[in-house]
Amino acid sequence: MAYLQFEAVGVDRVRTELSVSYVDHNTLQTGFENADDHAYLQDVAAKYGIRFSRPGNGICHQVHLERFGVPGKTLLGSDSHTPTSGGLGMLAMGAGGLDVALAMAGVPFSIPDPKVLNVELRGPLSPWVGAKDIILELLRRLTVKGGVGRILEYSGDGVASLTVPERGTIANMGAELGATTSVFPSDGVTKAFLEAQGRGGDWVPLAADPGADYDERVVIDLAALEPLIALPHMPDKVVPVREVEGTPVDQCFIGSCTNSSYLDLARAAAVLRGRKVAERTSLVVAPGSRQTLLMITKEGILADLVGSGARILECACGPCIGIGQAPSSGGVSLRTSNRNFEGRSGTKDARVHLVSVETAAASAVRGVITDPRSLGPAPEVRQPETFLVDDSQVVLPPANGTEVRIRRGPNIKALPEFKPLADSLDGEVLLALGDDITTDHILPAGSRIMSLRSNLPAISEYCFSAVDPSFPARARAAGGGFIVAGENYGQGSSREHAALSPLFLGVKAVIAASYARIHRQNLVNAGILPLTFAEKADREVLRAGDRLRIEGLRDALEGETVLVRNETTGRTVKARHGLSRRQVEILRAGGALNAARTPGAGA
Repeated sequence: MAYLQFEAVGVDRVRTELSVSYVDHNTLQTGFENADDHAYLQDVAAKYGIRFSRPGNGICHQVHLERFGVPGKTLLGSDSHTPTSGGLGMLAMGAGGLDVALAMAGVPFSIPDPKVLNVELRGPLSPWVGAKDIILELLRRLTVKGGVGRILEYSGDGVASLTVPERGTIANMGAELGATTSVFPSDGVTKAFLEAQGRGGDWVPLAADPGADYDERVVIDLAALEPLIALPHMPDKVVPVREVEGTPVDQCFIGSCTNSSYLDLARAAAVLRGRKVAERTSLVVAPGSRQTLLMITKEGILADLVGSGARILECACGPCIGIGQAPSSGGVSLRTSNRNFEGRSGTKDARVHLVSVETAAASAVRGVITDPRSLGPAPEVRQPETFLVDDSQVVLPPANGTEVRIRRGPNIKALPEFKPLADSLDGEVLLALGDDITTDHILPAGSRIMSLRSNLPAISEYCFSAVDPSFPARARAAGGGFIVAGENYGQGSSREHAALSPLFLGVKAVIAASYARIHRQNLVNAGILPLTFAEKADREVLRAGDRLRIEGLRDALEGETVLVRNETTGRTVKARHGLSRRQVEILRAGGALNAARTPGAGA
């Protein structure tokens, strides 16, 4: 979708210092759709000057950390877990695909001015306690809303005890806090990691100034932490593992962009070595990169994993987004991934928990949720002095791509027309929703749906299917309308289809108590008006089925308040838009793509 949008802008070459395209989500080929998309992605990369990481080369965040991340650089990625590279000292931010497409075309990217939250890590971690437990502790304290509008900056003597992959794990799950990004200093540990990757020349020192001032501070005593677990169905439902120890486990998954590095798999193997996976438990392992897979193969770590009874998956996202390895009905699944939203695993009633590699491996052996400290002394695993470097699966673009012919499979459909914002909006409240509605609620993942990402009409048939399967038909019959929601609307994945599909079905505005940053911008980019209730109590005034009308909208956007008339009840609700001048111009143009093609609009 980002490439379709980039092509629509009409530039002949990317205008970034570096652009890399990764195939890591849609690698399961059950039909022609994904394979056709891979061909299209490779051809577009060649034509416009983008490096192409082939299917099987690994998850974008893991590979970028290993092969492309540079301290002090800014990184924009069309996935919400792009902040993983903050573990390397980058300012790495997730965004919708259209924002990334426009950035590749040279259009500036902007975000609301964030607060900076300093997270001071003190002391060393205790045995069996990992980096995953640090970020789970932050989620326990701050909740999934606690990072909204904030950048987390890590400091303290405890930082030096964490390797770059461990820092990446923490930065990765800052997305679950709603944070704009997370940043670690670039220090001697960073230098050693880059040197081990053969990229020592990319290292630069980077740290906060002495006495730097912050908007907020959090202190974590690492020595006081213990193994933690996030219970279903939200990453902030965190308790100590010991509180739920003994619960039977049907499945354990070790992988995803959060915990799939060489160190992660080496630690898992150290736990599993000489042991067998419990007979009623399935253990699946997905290396995060081809580099990791090659190294664990050569060093015998893969043999330890397979010997224990683990099943080995492709170097891809896979189970994290419900593509393969869906748990059994009502099954308990322990995963080292970053999200455990209801139904995201592919099984509606699965009970997915988030844990560290150590806890997942220990639980796989015992067959029940297990505090790894019960296994005795913790094995010692060190980061290798040299990583195996083989970039042969990253295809470099030709110097001149004008002669490249782009292959377009039949599932790849043209973008719809984006219409300018009307001065008045009217329609039915199609859905009235609660708090913490995720992008998985709006447009689910999974192999069947994700293979339609290039086909907006087809994928839109699944819009809100997790909430109300009748939504697409109702929205069309009503001629579109409004969505009403509570706090933190649109949290989770950055997938812009969660904005484009409602647009395609005629949604004109969303009125919510608050929004996740990326989704709110995706709504603006799509041309859907995002409003917030001026008064909390007004949430109860707008109900599903009510007929709403907004008049004089273009003038109202010059101020702060938009009046929403409930034609069904006769009441009027005040809403705020909180949009920047740039966002207002984007909406007036009918979305970011229209604005980019209109001189002076949305600049």
